[in-house]
Amino acid sequence: MQVIKEGIGTKGPTLSTYISIPGRYLVLMPGLNRVGVSRKITDEDQRRRLRDIFVDLKPPKGIGFIIRTAGIDRNKRELQRDLAYLCRLWQVVAKRIMSVKGPAEIYQESDMITRTIRDTFTSDINEIVVDESRSYEQAREFLQFVMPRYADRIKFHEGTMPLFHQYRLEEEIAKIHMKKIPLPMGGSIVIEQTEALVAIDVNSGNFRGENNAEDTAFKMNLQAAREIARQLRLRDLGGVIVNDFIDMREDKHRRAVEKAMRDAVARDRARTKILRISAFGIIEMTRQRIRPSLKRSVFHDCPYCKGMAQVKTPESMVIEAMRLMQVAAFREGIAQVDVRVANETADHLLNKKKGDLWKLEEGSGVTIVVRGEAGVPPELLEVVGRDKSGAEAFVFPVQEPSRKSDFQRKGRWSGR
Repeated sequence: MQVIKEGIGTKGPTLSTYISIPGRYLVLMPGLNRVGVSRKITDEDQRRRLRDIFVDLKPPKGIGFIIRTAGIDRNKRELQRDLAYLCRLWQVVAKRIMSVKGPAEIYQESDMITRTIRDTFTSDINEIVVDESRSYEQAREFLQFVMPRYADRIKFHEGTMPLFHQYRLEEEIAKIHMKKIPLPMGGSIVIEQTEALVAIDVNSGNFRGENNAEDTAFKMNLQAAREIARQLRLRDLGGVIVNDFIDMREDKHRRAVEKAMRDAVARDRARTKILRISAFGIIEMTRQRIRPSLKRSVFHDCPYCKGMAQVKTPESMVIEAMRLMQVAAFREGIAQVDVRVANETADHLLNKKKGDLWKLEEGSGVTIVVRGEAGVPPELLEVVGRDKSGAEAFVFPVQEPSRKSDFQRKGRWSGR
């Protein structure tokens, strides 16, 4: 059994009995027993040429192979080297299957650096810099075995300055966490990731092209299409993606934006499917989701807003606080009500609701003490009722040792 897709959120991982082990140019599939070519290679002459070359290599019987898109324009020697690497790896895996008692892990994908080199390295990359000695040795060994003529392109970073800082990668990493991404011509795209889909909106901003609205929209959409494809790769966004482009009237401009979008995602390793642009200027697409997106991997929901990206205003917190104070003030045996809130809420209570607080004290005969605190969650609201001796009679919300639902934690009173 092989895990082919990681668990995402509440969804568990996807498993398969069809084992596959990827190499640089080939994918080994023990149960396939034939030679296939990636569906992304659409040219029939290329497909035929690759099949002919691979048959000449005389692959072992009983094991199937698929030639990856990276195998295009590769010669017989390069494919032979990748074949030997995968066959040797499969021999190790097969021995483990026979010797280890299940259930047990028999094979795990290579480390991130080796996978990156294997899947993205091309001949136009002049240098690979690694700053961790063990990873450097593993990556160098992989290059020497699979792509020996490029082995001298891997370098070890020996300087004292951090690698990411030296090459200003921290700035680029910060950009891929931003919701709004500026475009060179003055517009921007806004990316909203939800549970159901990813929504991307294209804004023209202050850009105007020769006082022609149609020309402005067309040029901005072309630029946005390329940036959207780049952001999808960088953030590893998958599932259903809805792109809201600026409205265009001319059909030739619509078709050109569609083509620009398809051309931009052509280099993406994840499978994508793009529909035609709608009458509302929307392009719907799907992108293969293999692992959690960068956002899900790096961030977790804020404990204050519970992932809503919003908190209640001081005005709304004041209304809630006044209701609770009224309930507490008229409770039997209560002489004082202490209210603990954030500074902004306290200021609003003591200034704009000063008259209401005075009326509540007069009507109930209790003393109300409001205390504001800095550096606390905006939605903080704690009400403590005290008897004549100053002892706590009840606390809201209830502090319970066991974890319960938000409704139970925040919606119950506890008498003492």
